[in-house]
Formats: sequence, C-alpha cells, structure tokens
Amino acid sequence: MNCKCEADNSRYKLLGFENNRRSVIIMVVATGKVIKVKMAPLLNSSIMDDLSSVEIKTIYKKFYSQENPVTAYDFKDRHERSWMIYVVLNLMLFTLYMFTNIAATKPIFLEWPGVVVTAGAFLYPLTFLVVDVLNEFYGLRLARRAIFFAFLSNAIIIAMLSVTTHLPGLSDWKLDEPYNQVIGHMSSVLIASLISFLVSEYVNTYLLCKIKELTNSKYLFLRVFLSTFVAVIIDSFIFCFLAFYGVMETSLIIDIIVVQVIIKVCFALFNVFPAYGVRALFNNYIAVESKSMS
Repeated sequence: MNCKCEADNSRYKLLGFENNRRSVIIMVVATGKVIKVKMAPLLNSSIMDDLSSVEIKTIYKKFYSQENPVTAYDFKDRHERSWMIYVVLNLMLFTLYMFTNIAATKPIFLEWPGVVVTAGAFLYPLTFLVVDVLNEFYGLRLARRAIFFAFLSNAIIIAMLSVTTHLPGLSDWKLDEPYNQVIGHMSSVLIASLISFLVSEYVNTYLLCKIKELTNSKYLFLRVFLSTFVAVIIDSFIFCFLAFYGVMETSLIIDIIVVQVIIKVCFALFNVFPAYGVRALFNNYIAVESKSMS
C-alpha cells in the first residue's frame, strides 16, 4: 500500500468510530454523505487507498489495540440533534435580544396603572429563560459563548447602522434626517443594552451554576427564579441609567426601573414552568439519542 499524504485525501475522510458496533464512520468528500463501514472489511477495501497515512494508522491502531484514538471528528460525540437545538437556542437568544433592543428605544405610557415602561421590557425576560436552558443542558461555558455571540452580533449591527447615518442621502428624501435621529438614539440605547445584557447574563449564568452546585442539581425552580431575579434587577439599573440619564429626570428613570423590575420578576416566576417543560422534553428528546449513539 502506497504512503498517502493529506493532499491526496480527496475522495474519503475518516470522521470517527462507533465503538459498540466496531464500525468506521467515513465521509464521501464529493457529496458530504456519511457512511458506516465494518472495520474488518474496510481494511481490504479501496477506501483505504484514498485515506491519508495518519487516518490509516488511526484505523489500524483502533483495530488492533481496541483503544479509542482521537480523530478529527469523533462520531459518538456528534449528537447532531443536540447541536441543532443549541443553534436554534442561539438564534432565539439573538432574535429576542435584537427585537427588545430596538423596541427599547420607544418608552410607552400605560394608562393603567399610569406608568412609563420601554416596549422591550415585556419580551426581554425571555432571554433569561433561553440562557437558563442553555446553562442547564449545555453548561456554563457554552451558555456564555451564546451570550457572547448575541453580544458580538448586536454590536456589529450597531456599528453598521451607525455607518449608514454618515452616508449621503437623497436630497428629496424627507426621511433622511428622521432616520439619522432614530438610528442615533437607537445606537445609544443599544450600547446601554449591550453592557447591561453582558453583565446581567454573566451574573445569571454564574448564579445558576452556583445554586445548582449548592443544591446538588435539585430544586430547578429555585435556581431559575433566584438567578433571574438578581439578574433582572442588575440589568434594569444598568440599562435605564445608561440609556436615559441626562435625557429624562432621575425620578422618572427610577419609576421606569421599578416598573421594569416588577414586570421582569413576574416573568421570572413564569419562567419556572416552561423550564420544567423544556427539561422534560430535553431528557426525552436528546437523552434518547445520546444513549443510542454512545
């Protein structure tokens, strides 16, 4: 058998192994199709002629030593369903965060009970639920990566929107100045929201993990509520003062903070129920796949 280099590895690629079935997971490079081949027949097949020398050595090591060599992509840890849900949760976090940031630029007056609140206050607490789910099932590290992804993507959007205000508009377009004013106000609000979001969500994830550790993973309702309760207070104070200080009277800002905290705490209580439902779905939907692929 001729020695192969990585550049010659053009038709097939070794992804990993299924240990319980003694199968090798191979990807057809041209189509991206993933195939499973029994290890013994694979050693005598033409597929081996296309694999790189490193991949060939890995297969022989696995075949003769029964060890678990590290491959470029260990198939038993792939769990596509789990990672697709992780991606969906990331998109949900980004969407909710982006919407509530834009909606937060418009304070609204509620005739009953006669208070001023930002339009984004009603859906923003759902971001804490998404982060709670990420933290519960994917751990602190991946939850914080999702937070950072939402933070970074929104920061990029702010930068791009700010650039558009400096571009020359049509002389007869009447919305040019109002557009620049709205984007300018939105950018200042988004910056305040970015800071409050990053700080509060990091506090939220830390408290979730700490309470989970102290309670030995019991009392889901306790860690979901307490972590969100503390985080929304921090978020409301940071956001309202950064976004509206100097624009509104301090007494009005305090009123907005109080109303936002009340609304978000109510959502924190509400978040407990879907958290239990999501955990049940996760255990039934993801755990089954994990067991079948391990």
